[in-house]
Amino acid sequence: MDYKELGLTKEELVEMYRMMRLIRVFEESAVAYFKQGIVIGNMHMYVGEEAVATGVCKALTKEDYIASTHRCDGHLIAKGADINAMMAELMGRENGICAGRAGKMHQTAPEVGFMSANGIVGASQTLGTGHALYCSLYAPERVSVSFFGDGGGNQGAFHEAMNMAALWKLPVIFVCENNHYAISTRVDTATAMGTFYQRAAGYGVPGVRVNGNDVLEVYAAAKEAVARARRGEGPTFIECDTYRLRGHHEGDEQTYRTREEVNEVRENNDCITRMQTLLKAEFGWTEEEDQALIKSVDDEIAAAVEFGLKGEPMKVEDMYNNLYVD
Repeated sequence: MDYKELGLTKEELVEMYRMMRLIRVFEESAVAYFKQGIVIGNMHMYVGEEAVATGVCKALTKEDYIASTHRCDGHLIAKGADINAMMAELMGRENGICAGRAGKMHQTAPEVGFMSANGIVGASQTLGTGHALYCSLYAPERVSVSFFGDGGGNQGAFHEAMNMAALWKLPVIFVCENNHYAISTRVDTATAMGTFYQRAAGYGVPGVRVNGNDVLEVYAAAKEAVARARRGEGPTFIECDTYRLRGHHEGDEQTYRTREEVNEVRENNDCITRMQTLLKAEFGWTEEEDQALIKSVDDEIAAAVEFGLKGEPMKVEDMYNNLYVD
């Protein structure tokens, strides 16, 4: 994909490169503190899939809505959520993005349009469709995005959401992050054609499959889908062929795939390396520029960690607060 055809400047490409690095370093830092028992709860990492969140969210405004999954850090960061409060949340602190009560899988940041993460496989499809229904009724200038994995694509909710969105021409973009494994089940052993995008045709919805490790391909598809939704032409389905470089969760022994398979993707199709290579080839991106960017990311994440560590742990006596609206 040619960045010039997309109207992207060097500064925007660097911004996307930095965003992908920010997501990765945030998660790698969270894992390090998880292993020390400071970050609590389950950890489902987004490492390797950063181009999807970055490319899609580049096409959105802060006011647009997102319905996410249990693997939500990338979506939150790319949408503009406060990474300090995110890190504090993972540590169960009162200064967390949800006051320490959401943990990893249930974070929200409505101030940037991030409406929900959840641990129910495929639930984001119906939630995202619901957000789109709200948009069509009360906020026609906004669109909704539903992120889900290949496992979520095989839930019955997929067809219910797609049918309703197509029937009512709702402004929703369905983004399938096909990372090839639903926990330990390979997509080609559970999905008849091994892919998902062609299903959209059954509902009269445009469907496209892109290299989910190429942030420019993702952005191009998302930009077109968002424009279509804003024109009132209904939903679009985007399948992003990507790959998670860590296990389904931290502690996953990954007996279902070989180390060679993972290393092949890491070495030849890593989204961050792809953008770094583009910057070098097109703009003479230097080692000094690269190291400066890396340091700025590391410093930002270090500040987030410090913010979290200094926070007050969530109090047990407050655990039932905010369950009900007065």
